[in-house]
Amino acid sequence: MVDHAKLLGTARRVITDEADGLRKLSDGLGDSFVKAVELLLEAKGRIIVSGMGKSGHIARKIAATLASTGTPAQFVHPAEASHGDLGMLTRNDVVLVLSNSGETPELADVVAYTRRFQIPMIGVASRPDSTLIKQADIGLLLPQVEEACGIGVVPTTSTTMTLALGDALAVALMEHRAFTPENFRDFHPGGKLGARLSRVRDLMHTGDALPLVTATTPMQDTLLVISQKGFGVVGVIDDDGRLVGIVTDGDLRRHMDGLLDRTAGQVMTAAPTTVRPNALAEEAVALMNARTITCLFALDPDISGKAQGILHIHDCLRAGVV
Repeated sequence: MVDHAKLLGTARRVITDEADGLRKLSDGLGDSFVKAVELLLEAKGRIIVSGMGKSGHIARKIAATLASTGTPAQFVHPAEASHGDLGMLTRNDVVLVLSNSGETPELADVVAYTRRFQIPMIGVASRPDSTLIKQADIGLLLPQVEEACGIGVVPTTSTTMTLALGDALAVALMEHRAFTPENFRDFHPGGKLGARLSRVRDLMHTGDALPLVTATTPMQDTLLVISQKGFGVVGVIDDDGRLVGIVTDGDLRRHMDGLLDRTAGQVMTAAPTTVRPNALAEEAVALMNARTITCLFALDPDISGKAQGILHIHDCLRAGVV
């Protein structure tokens, strides 16, 4: 029989041990962390991240996080580096090397190459007297804590701390550069996250696709525009091209008697709900849901008040914005 209480106890102990390691890591941060961030900011090339084994997996994630937050970065496997990939390193780069012990033999060629060609190197290890920390231009020390595995050999707490340290570096760089959600979307256009960060302007229809008529347009012609454009609505503009109203299915029903004897201006709903082109598509969906509508004209009243596009709820659904 599986001892449920024992399993839960083990899980809680592991998480507690790793949380303690993270607290000690946080408490131990100091000038070396600041110097490391400054060095990374000065890099004219990329951040090359390297590590072996479990540290290599963490290095890959750190490189990916840096790259997606505005700091060009690349993972280089130390074994492949010894067989030609050292050529990826240039004097414009900064190398970030991860090794809990600081003595990983597979990293020797990477370290030696950076020293030979004066390539700045940041070392991350838990032993201040290790080769990696001694050779590094800047050493970031991990607290010497027990691994959470219970037998002291499985990388658990150490890899968690290294990952958190990498995140801390990436976020510090990101905040210094005033990195925005829109910048993040530029690097991450795919998937659910990319969809959530889509802007109205990325999804809206523009130009000839816009269903627009003037206030004096007869309803017979207005109905043709609604049918041809396929949005189920039509925007009504004034003589200067500013959006002043909208004709919806509800407006048609309310004016059914004598509809064809009226103009668009007589049937329209004035001052319709609109959205700015640079608003998040997610905000537009929330607005449509709140107003129980399916379309929004996009306009920037600070520019001209002219309709720059139209967004349909189906556009958002197709893009994965829900």
